[in-house]
Amino acid sequence: MKYFLFLALSLSYLFSNNAVHTFAPSSDCKECHTKIYDEYYTSMHANSTPQKDPIHGSVWGMHPKNLKFEQYTCGKCHTPTANNLDDMLTKGKKALPMANNETHQTGISCAYCHRIKSIELHSKPSNTNIISKQEKNYYGTLKDNIDSPYHGIITEGNEHMANGNVCIGCHSHKKNKRGLNVCSTNIKNEMDGANCVSCHMPKVEGSISELHKTKKHSFHGFAGAHFHSNMLTKYVDISLLREINDFIINIDNRTSHALLLHPLRMAVLKVSVTRKNKTIKLKDEVFVRVIGHNGKPAMPWKASKTLKDTMIQANEKRVVKYDFKLKKNDKVNVVLGWYLVNPKALKSLKLQDKKIATEFHEFKKKSFSF
Repeated sequence: MKYFLFLALSLSYLFSNNAVHTFAPSSDCKECHTKIYDEYYTSMHANSTPQKDPIHGSVWGMHPKNLKFEQYTCGKCHTPTANNLDDMLTKGKKALPMANNETHQTGISCAYCHRIKSIELHSKPSNTNIISKQEKNYYGTLKDNIDSPYHGIITEGNEHMANGNVCIGCHSHKKNKRGLNVCSTNIKNEMDGANCVSCHMPKVEGSISELHKTKKHSFHGFAGAHFHSNMLTKYVDISLLREINDFIINIDNRTSHALLLHPLRMAVLKVSVTRKNKTIKLKDEVFVRVIGHNGKPAMPWKASKTLKDTMIQANEKRVVKYDFKLKKNDKVNVVLGWYLVNPKALKSLKLQDKKIATEFHEFKKKSFSF
């Protein structure tokens, strides 16, 4: 009995490690890191809560942990600086994200990410960020820095900040109670050598600080499926191969993960041919990963297997053939983009009237003339 009590307490600590800490609000960073703060403020990190993200809010609104237990288990990654994160993650306690609680609405704050000391890797349900106990002492990557009058700067001893894998505490994988990897940056959890920061936080113009002037800084708007996806177009190439009676579109995904990760997403390849001032629309090619249970699509907490997976995978060159004979002076117009919510799931999630869920995000456009 003592063993099980000890185990329970150990697990409780493991999943609530961040809750014993308090974090400086992100607004404290604005005065010195003005450019970075402005980028961050409009990012998904700053808008990760159910109240700020309609898609997450809709899914959470249907979650049994919400409806039956009044417990916000997503808080581990979506509201990690919540002042009652322990309660959110402890079985038997009730704690939901409140709109009037500033620590609940902060999202993934500046201080939280910059205090990630290490990452405990777990096969399931997900990894765990271990937070430094030194308040207002932040990890960074600049080797040439100045002493800040507002906080300490730690440049040594954090391999994850240095190699760009600081994101995998939350973004590596998420397994549900049935053992299904619901949302994964790499399905096999092979993250060694990957660098999330170099792609999603590229160097952009502007000083890192008003106190320490630099020509460039790492982009803190976090380029992704929601915002700033134009920064990622260079990692996906589109080409065309014309044949006698048809043609082929090649999509070359040169990233270390699938084109889209969340099972709600749906990528679409839209192709049309302009011929003598007339546009001929060809059939859309759809790329999805559908999860479900007993052969039917299901919500993430119910799903037990992947029912269908046509998503473009890491380092894959997807070939899409069109049975259409091109003629001289034809122009082929290609658009690759996505819906943040698969249109087939809009009604069940009650998102059919939400622009963020229904609009088509154009990712990359290309034209080929003959």
